Amino acid sequence: MSYLQIEHVSHLFFNRHGFTKALEDVDCAIEEGEFVSILGPSGCGKSTLLSILAGITEETFGQISLQQKPLKQSKEKIGYMLQQDYLFPWKTIMDNILLGPKVQKAQLIEAKEKAHTLLEEVGLPDISEQYPHALSGGMRQRVALVRTLMNDPSIFLLDEPFSALDYFTKLKLEDLIATILKEYHKTTILVTHDIGEAISMSDRIFILSKQPGKLVETIEIPAELRQETPFLSRRHPTYQPIFDKVWGIMNHLEQKGSRGNEGTT
Repeated sequence: MSYLQIEHVSHLFFNRHGFTKALEDVDCAIEEGEFVSILGPSGCGKSTLLSILAGITEETFGQISLQQKPLKQSKEKIGYMLQQDYLFPWKTIMDNILLGPKVQKAQLIEAKEKAHTLLEEVGLPDISEQYPHALSGGMRQRVALVRTLMNDPSIFLLDEPFSALDYFTKLKLEDLIATILKEYHKTTILVTHDIGEAISMSDRIFILSKQPGKLVETIEIPAELRQETPFLSRRHPTYQPIFDKVWGIMNHLEQKGSRGNEGTT
């Protein structure tokens, strides 16, 4: 049995006129320590699936189990990193990082030591007493990574965390986050629109169809790419054929969805 099992999950958004089906019969398994990316056309339910895994939204049908127990009953922690860093502007970086430990009533001396260690690992050793407005977007996202790691989550959910960054910063952060999450052996699920990002960071890619999102393809990333950093994997000769394959699948899904919408209002 796999570490994380998603079994026939569907989700409906209800309104007074009826409902919209966001996900339909998503069925997949993820191994412990695996890095999986989810690709698909806009509106296919990628972020909805992440919200379900985070416990923010409840699936309408199906079930999710973690270590063979229902996810809702699991005591494993889940970390959720979003497009925005959501740092409190009136708190110092250290105070932002220590929010989780304070809520959990952890030993703050030990938590501060851990925070300083993590800040050094992400290349920000001297910013603990600064405020968020003094940091660049990339620095703030690194702080958000540290804040999430402070709670030692077993599963790391990433919802397009690099989308608001410039390309240079994005590439550097991809390398940093991929390296740290592998070092800490975190099971990671990344939602992204960036094919290159998905290929260069992942062990596998799940591709969802246009709404309602169905799992239509699973792409295995070869070992020779997985062993490289995201930046170097883009330069590997194996990279381009995989990119072309994923591009073809995505393009087909977009065109199929457009044809299906012709004549509708």
